Amino acid sequence: MARLQILELPEGAADDRPPFVLIIDQYEDTDVTPGITQESRLLRYQGMADQIGARAVLVFEEPIDIPANDVPLDADGHPVKIRVEPDFDQFREQVQDEIAKAQGELAAALRRRGLPATETQEDG
Repeated sequence: MARLQILELPEGAADDRPPFVLIIDQYEDTDVTPGITQESRLLRYQGMADQIGARAVLVFEEPIDIPANDVPLDADGHPVKIRVEPDFDQFREQVQDEIAKAQGELAAALRRRGLPATETQEDG
């Protein structure tokens, strides 16, 4: 059975949306229409590309593997897609807020017990 894959291409300055190529692999030609030539097939595929906004449609009988389309699977065979982008500024703010909260709670607990609570101030 034929597979459909998308190969994303680098964007150019004049592109209003990401360019791509549609790849059909494992294709079995069952068209027995008389008079169908290789050229008419190519025109049909280019017409398909024009209709869907692809730069081209490439058709292969053999499987074509596109590494960018490989999706890692977890132990259960489900796709895993995780992208972690650290935000160190937000993390630093969260840590500083938690430290200030803990210091405030400690000072309040010391005051409740009648002990002196001293505050220290650090320069940023």
